[in-house]
Amino acid sequence: MYLRQTPPLIKALASQLTWSGPAYVNGEPAVYLTFDDGPHPVITRQVLRMLEEYEVKATFFCVGSNVLKYPDVVAELKSMGHLIGNHTFAHESGWSASNAEYFRSYLKCQQLVNEPLFRPPYGRISRSQAEAIGKRTEIVMWDVLSADFDLKKTPEDCLNQLIINTRPGAIVVFHDSERAAPRMLPILQPYLEWLRAEGYSCHLLPKR
Repeated sequence: MYLRQTPPLIKALASQLTWSGPAYVNGEPAVYLTFDDGPHPVITRQVLRMLEEYEVKATFFCVGSNVLKYPDVVAELKSMGHLIGNHTFAHESGWSASNAEYFRSYLKCQQLVNEPLFRPPYGRISRSQAEAIGKRTEIVMWDVLSADFDLKKTPEDCLNQLIINTRPGAIVVFHDSERAAPRMLPILQPYLEWLRAEGYSCHLLPKR
C-alpha cells in the first residue's frame, strides 16, 4: 500500500524529514522533480533529453550499485546541472534491514555520490536510522508520488493523479528504472507541458 499524496499528519509526525520545498520562487509556483533508482544507461538519458527540451533541472537519487556500473551517466547528469542524491548502495528497506546493514549501504553509496541529500528506498526508514543519517545528510521524502512503479497502473492514471495532486512546493517522485519506464516515459513530457501551462517553474532541491 502507498499514498499518492503525503497527508499533513504524516509530515507533522516526521517533521525532521524534508517533505516539500519552497512553494514559490521568484513569485512563481514551484515544484521539485526527483527520480529514484537510477542511473540507467538508456532510460536516464531519455529522461535527460526531455528535461533538457523543457530547460528543467531535477534531482536524481541514485543507487550506489548503479553508480558503479554507469559512472558515465552520473558524469552526464552532473555536467547538465542536475543534482545527485544517495539512495543506498543496494536499495534496502530500512524497515527490514538491520541498522548496521542499512548504515553500511548508506555509507557505501555516500562515498560514491558525496552529496548532502538522501532518500530512503520505499520511503521506509526507522527513527533511529533517520536520527543517525540526518546528522550527515538531509533526508528528502516527497509530497506527490507518480506511482510509475506500479505495474497495475496505466500511464493515463499516473498522469491524472499527478495533475490532481500537484501543489506549489511539491516534491514529485518518478523512477528512472526498467520497471517504471513503461509508465514514466509516456507521462513525463505531458506532465512538463501541464506544469508549463499552469505557470509552474521546476527547481532543484535546495540544500540545507
